[in-house]
Amino acid sequence: MSEYEIGRLIFLVMLGTALVVAFAINHRQSLNRSLQHAVVWALIFLAVIAGIGLWEDVRDQVLPRQAVFADQGRVEVPRSPDGHYYVTLDVNGAPIDFVVDTGATGVVLSQKDAEASGLPMNELVYLGRAMTANGEVRTAPVRLDTMALGPIVDRNVPAWVNEGDLDRSLLGMAYLQRWDRIEITRGELILTR
Repeated sequence: MSEYEIGRLIFLVMLGTALVVAFAINHRQSLNRSLQHAVVWALIFLAVIAGIGLWEDVRDQVLPRQAVFADQGRVEVPRSPDGHYYVTLDVNGAPIDFVVDTGATGVVLSQKDAEASGLPMNELVYLGRAMTANGEVRTAPVRLDTMALGPIVDRNVPAWVNEGDLDRSLLGMAYLQRWDRIEITRGELILTR
């Protein structure tokens, strides 16, 4: 420790001592109750600090993420707690979160994701129709310049923009069929090229 750090430490200890003494003097009538409140707040503070410190260790369990093994041409996607598989791809350079949907024919972008990927929203023509769990919606055909999953890049990918409310974009079979192998094993979706 440098002399400056030692001086700072002495100052902080003296300041802390002064605060504790002032608190004890001001609350001497109800010191027991005040100490109980102080202990509760100290425990809350420690729990928050512990939660922040442990977040790195538990984040992968709470929010599982995909792993790309470029040298093997493989992507592993863990099943999320809700049972779905979520994949983040760069669409025209913008990171877009997709839910893997083997029941969807194509790649379907939400309005928000289509805008984020730089598609000209005012030029879209909603000529298509798609049946969803919520009924029929109109769709606009588009071509995505690039869809990248790690270093694996697909170009000129046909997709659709959903005119209705779509919480998350769908990664359907038109994209999944570009992979040589699709496997679900031990809670992981494995894509191989």
